[in-house]
Amino acid sequence: MTEATQIGPVERKRLLRSSFLFSDLPDEMLDRLTSLSTTRRLDRGELLFSRGDDGDALYAVVAGLIRIWISSEGGKELILGLMEPGDAFGEIALLDGLPRTASATASEDSVLLLIRRDQFLDFLTRDSGLARHVIELLCERLRGNTTMLAEFAFSDLRARLARRLEALAVGHGRRTAAGTEVGLKLSQSELANMLGVSREAINKQLAAWSQEGILALRQGRIVILDAARLGQFRDNS
Repeated sequence: MTEATQIGPVERKRLLRSSFLFSDLPDEMLDRLTSLSTTRRLDRGELLFSRGDDGDALYAVVAGLIRIWISSEGGKELILGLMEPGDAFGEIALLDGLPRTASATASEDSVLLLIRRDQFLDFLTRDSGLARHVIELLCERLRGNTTMLAEFAFSDLRARLARRLEALAVGHGRRTAAGTEVGLKLSQSELANMLGVSREAINKQLAAWSQEGILALRQGRIVILDAARLGQFRDNS
């Protein structure tokens, strides 16, 4: 489904400012970018783009949930990120126009805001201030990616899983009498795909933490019962 959805300029501007490329732009410059944006709707399960497709746009999530993923030749999937309302993605492809390095699929019915690459580059060539801003932020993103790579390479499963659960609790958590319930209903296979490990490894670790009273598994959702103890695994990696 690709019909247009009307979103006012204030909301469009807020969504674009959520992108790391545009977060510190002056209002006047961001207003001009906002005027270039359009919208798109996706049904649950609909593919937005595939790995190898032309990088032709930047996207921001208005509503729904977008799964960013890659797969091996054998079909094993690794989830790189879950984009929720307010998140933006596709910034690198917006600049270099090279093929997409990952695929994106709607995990729920979703509405996206987008800016086409050709329009953005025309704006970029006419405004040196924006070009300088983009260069600085790309350097910042590269430093952050180096930190993430080191964490992935040198942290054990418990530390990586603890960090992932904490991040999910921040982004999707709901306070209950027992603790913080992660609002997303994620399967153990999906958690495993986020961390690049087997489902069995995730099952074993979640079961151990459940027995220790750190978390509980309730109808497909994870409830963090003892955030402090979970944080110890993150800090002791």
